[in-house]
Amino acid sequence: MLATLSRVKNLRCLSSDIHAGFILGKDRRRNELSLFGSPRSAAWRWKSSCKVRAKPKKKDLSEKKLTRYFVDHRNVKLVAGSGGKGACTFHSEPRKEWGGPDGGNGGDGGNIIIKADRVIKSLAQVNPVYKGEDGQSGGSKNCYGRNGSSTYIFVPLGTVVKEQGKTIVDLSTHGQEYLAVFGGAGGKGNRFFLSNENRAPMTATPGAKGQETVLQLELRTMAHAGLVGFPNAGKSSLLRAISNARPSVAAYPFTTLNPHVGIVKYRDHEQVAVADIPGIIRGAHLNRGLGISFLRHIERCRVLLFVLDLSTPEPWIQLQHLQYELDQYEPGLSQRPHAIIANKMDLPEAQGQLETLKSHVTKRIIPVSALTGHNTEELILHLRELYDGYLSTEGGAAVKPTRW
Repeated sequence: MLATLSRVKNLRCLSSDIHAGFILGKDRRRNELSLFGSPRSAAWRWKSSCKVRAKPKKKDLSEKKLTRYFVDHRNVKLVAGSGGKGACTFHSEPRKEWGGPDGGNGGDGGNIIIKADRVIKSLAQVNPVYKGEDGQSGGSKNCYGRNGSSTYIFVPLGTVVKEQGKTIVDLSTHGQEYLAVFGGAGGKGNRFFLSNENRAPMTATPGAKGQETVLQLELRTMAHAGLVGFPNAGKSSLLRAISNARPSVAAYPFTTLNPHVGIVKYRDHEQVAVADIPGIIRGAHLNRGLGISFLRHIERCRVLLFVLDLSTPEPWIQLQHLQYELDQYEPGLSQRPHAIIANKMDLPEAQGQLETLKSHVTKRIIPVSALTGHNTEELILHLRELYDGYLSTEGGAAVKPTRW
């Protein structure tokens, strides 16, 4: 009773304070209105003073910036999800004394799957470590735990999966999947151990751990033809002249560090992919310079285009060294269908070098100028002939080429 009276007394004291504050608040609001006018005009002034800022539009990355993030090899650690543990519970219900065990099993851990996707062009977005989703634990009333969902790693077409240097699978078609590691099995609840001998089992097992491994992912460019040559032979300029690719070129000597793929389109809507392989130097098969890291891109190409620099004193020596490096890396690689391209015909001494080159090489030579576009039509037509010949062979008919 006394506590109630004290509360009422406090409320009475507060009511006078609140009343005084309300009266003062009215006067204060009147003064504000007299200064700023009506509340509607004040709101209009506040809105007009505020600037509505739109979200900045994200700019698309240029071709030059995209090539900076090109990654053609990656070491990945994969840890599949662990299984959920089983539950040890007993059924509880009114007027049911011996309900019995009702602990459910745990869910299975999630798998990790590597999947090839034609949209992906590089291994740059692949993380170094992947952890699968764990399965949930079992519950009472015979409730099973949910299985962990599978984790997908999307890689470009032409990705080779290796384990300890040994090739496991070659992902060369769109949508092809490889189940890398399996998730752990879920644990058993005490309901699983119910038997005629043991009517009240107290046993429940934990979930098994998921598989764990380290894989090496290597990207080998999927292209029908590859431009092979020494640094500064004009391969990037030639790719710009015959396709829609825009690799970096300049008036000073430098070499391409990342392979580019351009598409040559024909009137019958056929498309031929041409890859600009970074420059090869002597001893590349011994992993000198860029070495083996880019020689493997040539393995995918069914047609080779040897680009020779006519500004050098002996261009036929370049051809011999290129063929030697390819054969040392993989025997018979230089014997694939190929064409010999004599570049930089716009130079004054190029015509004399071309005649000397023809005296040393018996096969057909296509003289072009990537700078001016001279005679690139003959190169494009000859490339189509080589491509059609590849399709007509038994190997080309058995394995369909990549459609770009």
